Amino acid sequence: MREIVLDTETTGFDPEEGDRIVEIGAVELINHVPTGRTYHQYINPQRSMPQEAFEVHGLGDDFLRDKPLFADIADAFVKFIGADRLVIHNASFDMKFLNAELRWLNRPQLPMDQALDTLAIARRRFPGSPASLDALCRRFNIDNSNRTLHGALLDSEILAEVYLELIGGRQPDLVLAPEQTKGETATAGSWRPRPRPQPLPSRLTEEEAAAHAEFVAKLGDDAVWTKL
Repeated sequence: MREIVLDTETTGFDPEEGDRIVEIGAVELINHVPTGRTYHQYINPQRSMPQEAFEVHGLGDDFLRDKPLFADIADAFVKFIGADRLVIHNASFDMKFLNAELRWLNRPQLPMDQALDTLAIARRRFPGSPASLDALCRRFNIDNSNRTLHGALLDSEILAEVYLELIGGRQPDLVLAPEQTKGETATAGSWRPRPRPQPLPSRLTEEEAAAHAEFVAKLGDDAVWTKL
């Protein structure tokens, strides 16, 4: 199964008001394993960069002036992603921009059902909790210390790690089977999931633990918590 974890940077929030894509980054996964194959491209938006957007990603007019137009990179981009699933955080935003750029070139649109939205997955798994990429990195203990500014390729690499945690961590199909001797065949059920090298740190604070202990003490000796 091939998936493409993708992120874009833009000049703003709405392509219908003249905003454009200025960077695309993507990471290829095969059976949920990064292959090392990536796509990365800066793009000349043919317009000035608003200060608010520059403060997010640091891509200014001077830097982007000599970069190719989207029309110049469209073929390579479409070929890279193919018809495979696109894993995107807040997919409606990126898909809106990608399809606007493709529409302006009279090219076929990317179907929305090609995209898997990790923001929606995070909100279902952790209702009421922050679901930004940074918040999910903190939740899953993923190092994002290099993310001082948004960058499409770095963000897609980080999102790939977040995505694997959101779908349950390293899935059984990610575990490499032991090397087989010549003539051996793998049998169904022969694999075993491996434990994490290091358990995830507890997110329970000392104050929360103390408050819970105090609450349980008020329930009496027959409380179910005393039997666990």
